[in-house]
Amino acid sequence: MGHAPTRDDPRGHDPWEALTTRLNVMPQGAPPSPLLYRLLALLMSEREAGLIAKLPLRPVTAAAAAAAWGMREADAHCILDELADRAILLDMEGPDGTLWILPPPMAGFFEFSMMRVRDDLDEHLLAELFYEYITVEDEFVTALFTDGTTQLGRTFVNEPALEAARLRAVAGGTRALHVLDYERASEVIETSAHMGVGLCYCRRKMDLLGRACAAPQAICMTFGGTADALVRHGYARRVEPVEGRELLDAAYEAGLVQFGENVQRGVNFICNCCGCCCEAMIAQRRFGVLNPIHTTNFLPHVDTTTCNGCGKCVNACPVSAMALVSANDPAHPRRRTAQLSADLCLGCGVCTRTCTHDALWLTARPKRVITPVDTLHRTVLMAIERGKLANLVFEEQGHLRPRVMAAILGAILRLPPVTQVLATQQFRSRYLVRILERVTV
Repeated sequence: MGHAPTRDDPRGHDPWEALTTRLNVMPQGAPPSPLLYRLLALLMSEREAGLIAKLPLRPVTAAAAAAAWGMREADAHCILDELADRAILLDMEGPDGTLWILPPPMAGFFEFSMMRVRDDLDEHLLAELFYEYITVEDEFVTALFTDGTTQLGRTFVNEPALEAARLRAVAGGTRALHVLDYERASEVIETSAHMGVGLCYCRRKMDLLGRACAAPQAICMTFGGTADALVRHGYARRVEPVEGRELLDAAYEAGLVQFGENVQRGVNFICNCCGCCCEAMIAQRRFGVLNPIHTTNFLPHVDTTTCNGCGKCVNACPVSAMALVSANDPAHPRRRTAQLSADLCLGCGVCTRTCTHDALWLTARPKRVITPVDTLHRTVLMAIERGKLANLVFEEQGHLRPRVMAAILGAILRLPPVTQVLATQQFRSRYLVRILERVTV
């Protein structure tokens, strides 16, 4: 009989392996590892792992879960509620009643597990396992941030820095920077139906390990249906737009970077990240040339004639994109100046606010960054790039689900022709090929 892996016995038995397989169906998965099995065993029982492994990708009703699990609907409903109460599943109201869905590990139930103080599990052990699995073993973070060219997260521009650049342009009679609404974190706060704030997963994890910085922890922002679910189950507290803007201002003052879901519409999360604890910022420093985080459409410009080499911008940069180099000034051979590595820069603008010599300000990137329209658009792109498109379409023993197919096909038809070709190669459907040929001819 199988049993939950323990600290001394990390073997993965069938339920854990089945759950890992289920997690890796989606573009954002979790590579198999003894550490992963131990981590999952801390969050759920072996029986729960086996049941979760049988859930389809789409949101399900209690009746559908009961059919998949071979039990009474009332019993399935109790299990689903229990898993949602521990933020392993997310629950939401659909047209026919409550629906439940398994979110990805990141951004998902890994992070949710640390968004509040808990006494139902060993938080220190959980933090240790997260650190070992994500930071030390690093296969997870490498796959999450470097596979494909479309990534989970993007950077939001520091709005005070953007305003400073606008005022500079007005004063100098030059063209102001062009900024779209979806590039502003404040716009997400103002327009979302629900907003919740919980503890920062990254800093809380490092705090439990005795390594956290002094940046605020109660500042992790979620939106929409995700926020509503987390608030109802006590993993976040409901926040109105006025307080949301105050928290954003506090994040700006703390020099934190806004890292959020890589979509234009329906953003589900915005993290306020430091360079020392945040896994996304650490990944950017390690894999910067592979673009693990989508950047903003801006870059800081260094005026070397006025830069005094104080190094404040270097210290402020969370991804080590700024450095001090020789100013090559014969009259002052020891003089230094700031230098930007544009390939590593997120374009957040945090560094520009530290400059007291008017030597650093935001400018437009030479090439505009493209942001996926919504979560489905981003997921389809990620699935195509990672060879997992068919997983989004086929499930339940290979039967095609018409509604899922219609939604995914619509997203595919919005993609560039070259990406559509990759989609048809993976999907290998004559039906899809014919539709795409008909539309693109």
